Amino acid sequence: MLLDMLRGFIEGTGLASITMGQGLMLLTSFLLLYLAIAKEFEPLLLIPIAFGMLLANLPLAGIMNEPTATENGGLFYYLYQGVKLGIYPPLIFMGVGAMTDFGPLIANPKSVLLGGAAQFGIFATFIGATALGFTAQEAASIGIIGGADGPTALFLTSKLAPHLLGPIAVAAYSYMALVPIIQPPIMRALTKKEDRSIVMDQLREVSQLEKIIFPIVVTVVVSLLLPSAATLVGMLMLGNLFRESLLTERLSETAQNGLVNVITIFLGITVGATANAETFLNVQTIKIIVLGLIAFGIGTAFGVIFGNIMCKVSKGKINPLIGAAGVSAVPMASRVVQKVGQEENPANFLLMHAMGANVSGVIGSAIAAGVLLNLFG
Repeated sequence: MLLDMLRGFIEGTGLASITMGQGLMLLTSFLLLYLAIAKEFEPLLLIPIAFGMLLANLPLAGIMNEPTATENGGLFYYLYQGVKLGIYPPLIFMGVGAMTDFGPLIANPKSVLLGGAAQFGIFATFIGATALGFTAQEAASIGIIGGADGPTALFLTSKLAPHLLGPIAVAAYSYMALVPIIQPPIMRALTKKEDRSIVMDQLREVSQLEKIIFPIVVTVVVSLLLPSAATLVGMLMLGNLFRESLLTERLSETAQNGLVNVITIFLGITVGATANAETFLNVQTIKIIVLGLIAFGIGTAFGVIFGNIMCKVSKGKINPLIGAAGVSAVPMASRVVQKVGQEENPANFLLMHAMGANVSGVIGSAIAAGVLLNLFG
């Protein structure tokens, strides 16, 4: 009797049910937690993603179980509806807008060219994914990873290819978190040492009136030209207007702190929870992960290449490194530009110049998503 009870207890534990695939995914989650905590690679993103992945791959935990006629679903199933229904990404965009100073872009409008150039990775990867047999909707969702903007990738994928939300979400957010590893080798390979040492002139001061008018004008212009981008761009600019109006401090504080922190937790753990062994360990997912990395690499490369062109045209007044910030990973990419620039020249302060390209990349990726949604939605 006692032996039967002991056997029944052991068979009811996760240890008796764990598969090799789940073990591999658990090891992957441990690696991501190590990178987030020990190496400090974007812990605000990577810790909830990695822990969500850990929970989803613990046998019998049922954290992502769908509801049945007799039982409620798992906790993460309900939280995941905010991803599936496209609710979290626009709210994240509002928080990003509230946290972002568009002054560097207003002071140097030419930086919008760098943000535009960095979106080339999206469309190049779209072509490559189509050639590999993905549908146009799937290829568009994979290509948007090249913008290095997790919320945009989730928003577009939820509209075009919801069955790929899991691998695309994990790829997009993982590459965002790994910007400090992925970008510097590309930046150094495509620039000369003397160009990386260029010290740029200080940007002009932007008036408060300009900062208030900018989000209103951008929302109207983008929404009229590309209505499918109105949700993301509109929420981004609403958050920025909270910040710049100087009359809605409480709303701005909530958008950039309390609200965005809650949504980041929900988004991170549910994105990680989609990476379960059953759906993640297959050839299609591996293709998506590789194509996403290629997309991000191409986007970074074209931003830097266009930075080199602007450096030559300006006769050495523009440091080409700021082109790497043309992707949408704000402010991570800008911090990487600042770090690489100071390694070459301690007198280099490229952060604000890079932020101009970085915020244009945020707008650019949202517009690119709108274009793809308009074409294939």
